[in-house]
Amino acid sequence: MSRPKPATFDKKKIVAENRKARFEYSIDTTYEAGIALTGTEVKSLRFGEGSIAESYAEVKDNQVWLVNANVPEFSHGNRFNHEAKRPRKLLLHEREINKLHGAVAREGMTLVPLSVYFNSRGRAKVELALAKGRKNHDKREAIKERDWKREAQRILKDRG
Repeated sequence: MSRPKPATFDKKKIVAENRKARFEYSIDTTYEAGIALTGTEVKSLRFGEGSIAESYAEVKDNQVWLVNANVPEFSHGNRFNHEAKRPRKLLLHEREINKLHGAVAREGMTLVPLSVYFNSRGRAKVELALAKGRKNHDKREAIKERDWKREAQRILKDRG
């Protein structure tokens, strides 16, 4: 029997992506989490604005929070507009939160958001990764491997 493929999430519209995270961290497992947003935040994200480049997640009081994610104020918002860099609650099952809390506390891992997207039902979701930071020599090794794969593809393309 073949090995089951890892779960992929149904991403319809990717709003923000943290591409640097895949280079800076070695990713162990990924989770799909809902995100609690206000109305103007959803509208701002639907326009494709938002950044998670310098954000992270933390477990506090049995809840997971997305910290330092930038969702700019909605241009047509009125006095009820939201704060751009406020902490946002991530919606996960209690079992998943306990698993994440244990990994962060005991194993020294980090919760890194990889992307913010809207799924097929129109719900805003965050792809959250449980990751461990890479050292400089690991990063250099990853660059060498990536360059070699690119060169191998180029050689195969020329011959085939």
